[in-house]
Amino acid sequence: MGQYKTPGVYIVEKNAFPNSVVEVATAVPAFIGYTQWADNKGKSLLNKAWRISSMSEFLSFYGGAAESKYKISDIKPAKVGGADKDNAAESAAPAFTEEADFSSAGAEYLLESEKKRFFLYHSMMLFFQNGGGACYIVSVGKHSEAIEKAKLSAGIKILLKEQEPTMVVIPDAMSLAKDDCISLQQAMLGHCGRVMKNRFAILDIFDGYKEAQDSECIENFRNDLGTNNLDFAAAYYPWLNTTIVQTSDITFNNVANVDKLQSLLKAELDKIEIDEKKSKEIAAKIAELTAKTKTDAMSTSEELHKILTAVCPLYGSVMLAIKNKLNLLPPSAGMAGVYTTIDNSRGVWKAPANVSLNAVVSPSVEITHDQQEDLNVTTAGKSVNAIRTFIGEGTLVWGARTLDGNSLDWRYINVRRTMIMLEESIKLATKAYVFEPNVSNTWVTIKSMINNFLTSIWKRGGLAGSTPDDAFGVFVGLGETMTPQDILDGVLRVTVLVALSRPAEFIEITFQQQLQKS
Repeated sequence: MGQYKTPGVYIVEKNAFPNSVVEVATAVPAFIGYTQWADNKGKSLLNKAWRISSMSEFLSFYGGAAESKYKISDIKPAKVGGADKDNAAESAAPAFTEEADFSSAGAEYLLESEKKRFFLYHSMMLFFQNGGGACYIVSVGKHSEAIEKAKLSAGIKILLKEQEPTMVVIPDAMSLAKDDCISLQQAMLGHCGRVMKNRFAILDIFDGYKEAQDSECIENFRNDLGTNNLDFAAAYYPWLNTTIVQTSDITFNNVANVDKLQSLLKAELDKIEIDEKKSKEIAAKIAELTAKTKTDAMSTSEELHKILTAVCPLYGSVMLAIKNKLNLLPPSAGMAGVYTTIDNSRGVWKAPANVSLNAVVSPSVEITHDQQEDLNVTTAGKSVNAIRTFIGEGTLVWGARTLDGNSLDWRYINVRRTMIMLEESIKLATKAYVFEPNVSNTWVTIKSMINNFLTSIWKRGGLAGSTPDDAFGVFVGLGETMTPQDILDGVLRVTVLVALSRPAEFIEITFQQQLQKS
């Protein structure tokens, strides 16, 4: 109120209510990886964080999937040492070192990718299939380039300028060397927990499509990851067999050595007893696979693919094996979609577990009850959340722990993410009072504002307690949270206590017989 000097009537309006705290978004993941292109109407989007909200927008700005070619190779039998004539019968059947992708005429074959795979495009499809919404994309390179840890790490630094993202996901990290992958994941932990302190990293397990007992992928992950900022991340195992890639997306163009495929198809045709005329017709079509010059009599690539699929069972088996290879995806992007769905339907305080995954046929490794014990609870505390198949229920997320599994404060994902939401929401709302007088009026206003916000969260089930007083407490004032010296130093201290809800991870039902009463 200014000083009055001229006689008259003056109107003074006073605010009756404090500012409100607006709940910040909790499910806005940032994906970092390689894309087909990165362009917005002629302006490059490389090494920029760009917000999208649908798969059609991703296709418009970043293009489609990378070209994937697989080489057909023979499986080499393992050498059996010390074999002699006496045990020749026992060693007649060779022990194979790798699991075959398909077989033909008693021989088994592998499909090996020509180059490191780009996971981002198919992972984005999995994200949106599982309820994903608004997200940020950081394209660090194109599919024509090699996947490098330095570029992916630089993509993390680009997110420093963005305020909205709340999760960080890097599916392409799985195509790095193991040591580079772990180093990149450590950078993700540092970004989320040490630098920004308001983001959550969703990690995949390197070689997570393999059995943990055979490949030691879980043990290697725990040993190499370190102990810093573990409460700002969660890891999931195993990888997923999805339905993202359709049969119509695969043709013989996905085979690197078509001549090998051609020879296998010819060998199969020679062993089938069919009409000679029909056999010649099929042989002619098989010959078109490697024809250098095309004639009008020849089929188009699409027609040839359909014909070979119909008449050559082996061709269909190879195409199916390639499709299964491409449908094997790390689970982090799908889990980001699950987080989004749970946040939108129940709230960030609901644990993202005991929910099914869409577009998923099965986990790549079947985990038993006993096997999950070591994943969920370990002396090192690095809990890995399992994805399991249950009869009649499908594929479910069966774990809700952060990597800091031994911490009573930050053991659960929903506890950490709820606290991030509360901290960020209150921080942004309180920013309006910076440089306001450090007096009781300001203290009461801030306390009332935070009280109203936490009451609304409590009513929605985000805080535990039968009454608001049991669920939270807000303290501010001279002699309560501040000293006279704090006020002289320009410091206003507010203490907020919250009782966060924790999931019922273990439910124990006790049964006991009682005496008959009548």
